[in-house]
Amino acid sequence: MKNITTLGIDIAKNVFQLHGVDSEGRTVMTKRISRNKLESFMANLPACVVGMEACASAHHWARVFRDMGHEVKLMNPQYVMPYVKTNKNDANDAMGICEAVTRPSMRFVPIKSIEQQGMSSLHRAREQIVKTRTALGNHARGLLAEYGITTGTGQASLCKLLAGVCSGEIEVPEDVSFIFCDIYTHYKQLCARKSSYDNQIKKLAHQNKDAQRIMSVPGIGPITATALVSKVGNVESFQSARHFAAWLGLIPKQNSSGNKRRLLGISKRGDVYIRSLLVHGARAVIKEVARQDKKESLYYAWCHQLHQSKKFNVATVALANKNARVIWALLKHGRCFDANFVKQFDSNTIR
Repeated sequence: MKNITTLGIDIAKNVFQLHGVDSEGRTVMTKRISRNKLESFMANLPACVVGMEACASAHHWARVFRDMGHEVKLMNPQYVMPYVKTNKNDANDAMGICEAVTRPSMRFVPIKSIEQQGMSSLHRAREQIVKTRTALGNHARGLLAEYGITTGTGQASLCKLLAGVCSGEIEVPEDVSFIFCDIYTHYKQLCARKSSYDNQIKKLAHQNKDAQRIMSVPGIGPITATALVSKVGNVESFQSARHFAAWLGLIPKQNSSGNKRRLLGISKRGDVYIRSLLVHGARAVIKEVARQDKKESLYYAWCHQLHQSKKFNVATVALANKNARVIWALLKHGRCFDANFVKQFDSNTIR
């Protein structure tokens, strides 16, 4: 085991498959190990490169192995798949991981800290509450519509309607009235829980310097800022602002061949949650620009020109793309947003 320079680990819940190679790429170890023995085994293993897929519990094990002195690299599972030979099983998966981690062109996933995972967990819990509340509201509207009772869109109108049903102002059959009272109680509890999570997210956003920098961008609030901080990790892992926007799926998808260049709609790769937050924020900015005709800065003048020349949804996604690139620059250089910022070029670097 002293000859192991690269180790691929196929992580699971209880049983882990290991595949180790030496400096010349020859297999020197194939081992299946249980969860309670993995940590002690890795502690006694000389420092090496450890490759794993970025899936459940990967960030936890990455932090554990990194503290032991190993160089840990996480990869997107879809990038590992081409290196898995023949049939899929744990041994072949570990071998494919070990092969993929040595590729010079491989893209790696930044390892999250405990704080980042805490923020991410908070967002996941909040997102689940919002989905449950939406489903419950749609369920209530559907049941009430069967009795000829409808209301306008929005949370406030639904709460007012359910309150009227529970108080008896709006008549429904007595044998089902208790159902709407239970739904109303559950709906209010979900609203209260969401407000509690929102307050916690705002508190975390004001305590984090990177989140404060991101919130200086128009259309970005505490939820989007903390979601980005929890997902991005080390911004140095992105080569450029375009690379960051591509990671979020906000750049055009290509179907080019030869000298014919074809750009399609956005790729929609990466994190759907963050991309949707950026698009919703950009939509709010475009609406404000259209309503108030704002041109007082270079940023808003660009937004106004974009709104005038493009369709609304196209302009929204284009602004979301621009904001993503701006956020990368803010995190890269440790700055806050300047609506009149103009990049200065060094004349000695211009050829």
